[in-house]
Amino acid sequence: MNTQIYPTDLTDSQWDYIKELIPAAKNGGRPRILDMRQVINGILYVTVGGIQWRMLPKEYPNWKSVYDYFRKWRIDGTWKRIHDKLRSRVRQKAGRHKHPTAGSLDSQSVKRSAIGGEHGYDAGKKIDGRKRHILVDTMGLLLAVVVTAASVSDPAGARLLLKTLDGSCKKLRLIWVDGTYRGSLLTWVADRFCFALSPILRPFSAKGFILLPKRWVVERTFSWFIMHRRLSRDFEVLPESSEAFIHIAMIRIMLRRLA
Repeated sequence: MNTQIYPTDLTDSQWDYIKELIPAAKNGGRPRILDMRQVINGILYVTVGGIQWRMLPKEYPNWKSVYDYFRKWRIDGTWKRIHDKLRSRVRQKAGRHKHPTAGSLDSQSVKRSAIGGEHGYDAGKKIDGRKRHILVDTMGLLLAVVVTAASVSDPAGARLLLKTLDGSCKKLRLIWVDGTYRGSLLTWVADRFCFALSPILRPFSAKGFILLPKRWVVERTFSWFIMHRRLSRDFEVLPESSEAFIHIAMIRIMLRRLA
């Protein structure tokens, strides 16, 4: 039986994959009365639809309750934990080891909304907003993300991102990057990590769009983000909220692959 109210809602098979990853209610206090499936559905509706929290349809729990879970799970790292568990399952379903050995790193500058918060101007892209620094595996699945002001350079953002890598990246040996990441960053990475950065440069004589080998994967991941209207530009006050919505968007993509 199809229990979906809106197209963004989880199907029964998708819910089966994620329900065991939802944190249990804490001991003490009032018992949990909200339908957690509907809470997740409400958050997905906001992510895909790009609406304000207050505009959440009445079929879902009260928007304040839905937002409270989004915020709570952003702070305690639940979104990232759910994301990483699902990524391992997607990789294993595709016949890959759950820990990748290669990846691709890049950044994307996006305009900001009128809402305040940390932001800057990217002179190269001529964008006032924020910059998303991401590392993906060879399937385009997200390994790490850091959101900064758009004025932060790509090498500086890469250093911030690489410092956040955890055990899920312990088998990484090679990361493909573009020419922006050359220079002292290559030495910095070689001195601190077990992997190396491998620049893939655009042919000097090339004109127009060129599909670069290996690196096209990360560009495709950026296009997946834009399919979610909440990520079409940066609407968040906190960069951490932007990172949480990126994890949620990837959770939705991976659930559709698994189910």
